[in-house]
Amino acid sequence: MMRYLPEGKVFNTPENRFFLQSAENLSVAKTKGLILEGHAVMCTAEHDLIVDLPCGRGIIPRTEGAIGISEGTTRDIALLSRVNKTVCFKVTDIICGDSGVTAVLSRREAQNECLENYVSHLHCGDVIPAKITHLEPFGAFVDIGCGIPSLIPIDSISVSRISHPSDRFFNGQDIYAAVKSISDNRICLTHKELLGTWLQNASRFSVGETVGGVIRSVESYGIFIELAPNLAGLAEPKDFVSAGQAASVYIKALIPEKMKVKLIIVDVFDSLCFPSKINYFISSGRLNKWEYSTKESSKTMVSIF
Repeated sequence: MMRYLPEGKVFNTPENRFFLQSAENLSVAKTKGLILEGHAVMCTAEHDLIVDLPCGRGIIPRTEGAIGISEGTTRDIALLSRVNKTVCFKVTDIICGDSGVTAVLSRREAQNECLENYVSHLHCGDVIPAKITHLEPFGAFVDIGCGIPSLIPIDSISVSRISHPSDRFFNGQDIYAAVKSISDNRICLTHKELLGTWLQNASRFSVGETVGGVIRSVESYGIFIELAPNLAGLAEPKDFVSAGQAASVYIKALIPEKMKVKLIIVDVFDSLCFPSKINYFISSGRLNKWEYSTKESSKTMVSIF
């Protein structure tokens, strides 16, 4: 099966550059039905997308800008938001005139092909690449191929609770995710299952170490500090600390049977860092069942796909 990637992954490949070089090469791409990528530089008043091409310019008519535009199920903001970004397309016509080469392009056709040959073959539990496109308080929207959108709800991003998806992701970030549900070709994703179980995460730490963390929640009985996206510990209450601050913490105890980490805060300070690089324990294949909890624990946390 051909691999259909999020927009932007093909743009700088030698093959893509070759087919954009000339009208002749674009004609070959049209004949072969290839999916190419270019840089959208403008959206006209009529909501046609203008694409910069080495051999001229491309135009994606409004109704060809995305699946659902002509039916009204996709809003035109989906077109406006592509300006100054990479877009995929198939070549539908090439016009050579005194003003140069104008290629008529269709992003909708590329998306339909992706749906037919890739998305429709996905199953629950499949681990796939994705790209963060924008963040909302309720979750992260991603591109799963050719600009086709999907959502990772905020409670599926990690086991460690976050206040906003920007605590974990940034726009344009390449990630992996697992298919959580499928309904009418609409894919909902989950992310936390790829970040390791309690035991896998806890095995990276040892009692007596002092490590970095992020304060996620301040409660009357203690302070929850994230050591990894799927591992948090509890420290005793401390004045003048708040969620979102960085901390250095001493690991006092790791208790597998209770899935608890006891911490002592060494220092607290403001952090201006971007979300850290994500370390995946799973980045391919298909999940049937994932169990976060330890065998000794009375608490069970399981995902069934």
